[in-house]
Amino acid sequence: MARKTSGVRRARPNAAPDLGALNDRLGYFVRRLQVWIFQDFIRRLARLDLSPAQFSVIVVIGANPGLSQAELAETLGIERARLVRLLHRLERRGLTQRRASRSDGRRHALELTREGRTVLAAAERLAGQHEDVLREKLGARRYRTLLNVLRAV
Repeated sequence: MARKTSGVRRARPNAAPDLGALNDRLGYFVRRLQVWIFQDFIRRLARLDLSPAQFSVIVVIGANPGLSQAELAETLGIERARLVRLLHRLERRGLTQRRASRSDGRRHALELTREGRTVLAAAERLAGQHEDVLREKLGARRYRTLLNVLRAV
C-alpha cells in the first residue's frame, strides 16, 4: 500500500529539518545537551548498578559524613519522600547507613559504609571519564564557561 504524503517536498531531502524558532531557544538546546549527558552518564554508571540520583546522594554523603536527611534533601533539591526511597535502596545494597546523631537524637546522621566508599571511588572514576568526553565534545574553554555559568544560576 502506498503511503499518502502531503505533497510538500523538502528542498534538501537529505538535510536535517529546519528547527525554525527552536534555533533561538536556549531551553531547547540545554534540554538536548541534558538528554545526551544523562544517556552517557546512565550508560557508564550501569556498570555499578547506580543511577545518577544515587550517585549524587553518595557523593554528597561522602563529602559530608554525618549530614542529616533534611540537609541532604535540601542540598540536592530532592523531595524528602524520594530521598527516603533512594536511601533505602542504598542501605539495602550496603552502601550507606543512618546512625542516630550524637548531637540530636531525633536526627539521623548519614554515612557511607566501607563498600559505599569503594563504589563511590569507582563511580567517581567513571564520572571523570564522562566529564572528559564532555570536555572534548565542547572544548575545554567552552566546558569551563558553561560550568561557571550554570553554577551561578
